[in-house]
Amino acid sequence: MSDPVQLKHIEQPPPLAEGTRLDAIQVGFRSWGRLDEEGANAVLVCPALTGDSDLSSWWPELLGPGRALDPEKDFIVSVDVLGGSGQTTGPTHPGPDGQPWEGRFPSVTVRDMVLVQGLLLETLGVKRLKLVIGGSLGGMQALEWAVAPALPVAAAVAIAAPARQSAWARALNHIQRRALEHHDDLELARMVAMLSYRHWDNLDSRFAASDALPHPAEQWLEHHGSALKARFDPVAYQRLMAAMDSHDIGRGRGDLNTLLANTPTPVQVIGINSDLLYPPRDQAELAEALPQARLDLLDVPQGHDAFLIEQAQVNDLVLDFRRWPQRPEQPTLKVCF
Repeated sequence: MSDPVQLKHIEQPPPLAEGTRLDAIQVGFRSWGRLDEEGANAVLVCPALTGDSDLSSWWPELLGPGRALDPEKDFIVSVDVLGGSGQTTGPTHPGPDGQPWEGRFPSVTVRDMVLVQGLLLETLGVKRLKLVIGGSLGGMQALEWAVAPALPVAAAVAIAAPARQSAWARALNHIQRRALEHHDDLELARMVAMLSYRHWDNLDSRFAASDALPHPAEQWLEHHGSALKARFDPVAYQRLMAAMDSHDIGRGRGDLNTLLANTPTPVQVIGINSDLLYPPRDQAELAEALPQARLDLLDVPQGHDAFLIEQAQVNDLVLDFRRWPQRPEQPTLKVCF
């Protein structure tokens, strides 16, 4: 169902958030459906940390006729993030001297990712977004679109994502950085991350009864570590972790609560009751601060990664939100637990 990856080249883009200039940016993306004549039926899907533009491979139960992301109604676009390991410019791509950027690749922020998405959408003829949606790092991008849209945005869905990076999540990322900087060990970094993506009850229910050696929980970690090493660039991993650590939608925009209170975009905020990385209290606080928010909670055991695992439930929640009547003149918070 997925279209092949498409490429756009943007010459002389604006400077990145920290002032760095790239002479050109290649943007890798995939799309489903057709853009309408008004350029107003586009839906942007923002990938998570190690995700890519191949939405059909990691969120297949949300994509299709009658589902939350319906190519018969929507022009759906998913973009490889700037600085990542996909087809958008990043550490594995050639620098100005023709050699791969590798460790010379500059720092990027979530705002830079959104900047590139906006530039791409303009080249595609998009005038207005019906929806922006993403989970985790993707949810951070969706929140950026909601508070400071590069194009008009009708609605946003932010799943398992905070308004700004927490000290807890940053500390977990620091351990991963140490594994990479001191030991060049992406596998170990991924194992640390996996423990933050799942809940202990989930692992105990799956593996605790086993007496096998090596233990199935250890094998599970080894599998995820080696799988990521085979497909993801370690420098890109560091750049994207740093982008998450710098995430703060209020930075440079005044008081965070004032910013959120003045955000007119209707936002569905989805939390996960078992999320150890971004606990549901983060989403509750975010939804409380937004004037047009709907708060939903996934009551599932898997932890942070549940938005990728319990896809049918996520699909139902997003479908319901897209049918939810929005009345900006009557701010409301709908809580669905």
